[in-house]
Amino acid sequence: MEIFKEWFIGHIGSNPVIHGLIGGLVITLLNTFGALAILFVKRVTDRFLDASLGFSAGVMLVASFTSLILPGIKYGGIWPVIIGIVVGFIFLDLADQYLPHAHFISGKEGKATDRVKAVWLFIIAITLHNMPEGLAVGVGFGSGELNDAFTLMIAIGLQNIPEGLAVSICSMNAGLGKRFYASMVGIRAGLVEIPLAVLGAWAVTSMQAILPYAMGFAAGAMLYVISDEIIPETHRKGHERAATMGLLLGTLVMLYLDVTLG
Repeated sequence: MEIFKEWFIGHIGSNPVIHGLIGGLVITLLNTFGALAILFVKRVTDRFLDASLGFSAGVMLVASFTSLILPGIKYGGIWPVIIGIVVGFIFLDLADQYLPHAHFISGKEGKATDRVKAVWLFIIAITLHNMPEGLAVGVGFGSGELNDAFTLMIAIGLQNIPEGLAVSICSMNAGLGKRFYASMVGIRAGLVEIPLAVLGAWAVTSMQAILPYAMGFAAGAMLYVISDEIIPETHRKGHERAATMGLLLGTLVMLYLDVTLG
């Protein structure tokens, strides 16, 4: 990891905002890879999709603690992180309540409207899901702890692959278009991670005092997504065991990456 870090700084420079941009591009690229996989994969079972999303939940759960909450406590103490977690949780909860969006299984949520096309309702839902991931990567790079940031980037990127595929498949199954258009839905939904990664890195480098709050905020937002979005969605079709096994695998992968790369 030290060799890669030296190479990274030597070629990219030491600006944390640029680092955040690179991190956002990497995780978005992997989301794109997953979304485009629908062009080559003929059939994916619901069980596999639920297990894949469970894997994403496991990665995000561990990353919330090892790459955000615990480092945040080290930087600023417990209370700024707790405040950030609560604010992040409340922010996602309010967005979930008031922004019109739709899940393919649970249906429409947020303020009802007939003016927003179904595909955009779904894109908004996935955008809400992806926001904490991009923000977390940006905050990680903005902290200046490149080892933790690389670990978080790799972990979020890996879980973005099955997530991007799941988005594309769900959009096609819901009748929102053929394979190519469905892949574009998956790609568009992940693009929000780039500006949020840059925003996260810029915010914590411009105002160092907010770093523990920002880390808590990103963690709280991810915890909300795990509990309110991912787990319920993966348990609606009777594949709870597969989703739980996926969550366990994601947890173990993230722990391994944190120990070996951190």
